[in-house]
Amino acid sequence: MTRKNTWARLAVAVVLSVPLTACNDTKTQQENEQLKAHVAELQKENGQLGNDLETMTAARDALTKENETLKAEIKARKTKRSGAKAASRKRRRS
Repeated sequence: MTRKNTWARLAVAVVLSVPLTACNDTKTQQENEQLKAHVAELQKENGQLGNDLETMTAARDALTKENETLKAEIKARKTKRSGAKAASRKRRRS
């Protein structure tokens, strides 16, 4: 009788666990699909950020070049003016 009881309990346990396993598989599949969608979105965002980085780097390089040109221009103007000195004022004592 105990063998029949054991087999019956085992059968009941198997029957009850099958729907739970199927439910978990469905949940896992849904979660996997959500994660795949999220990964695809992050990859797209990463690509956009890479493009933005390239644009910003090019803009920075252009600004650096322009800055150096302006510094050289300022330096050239300063050297032209320094040649002619203004007459210094003398202080008179009373």
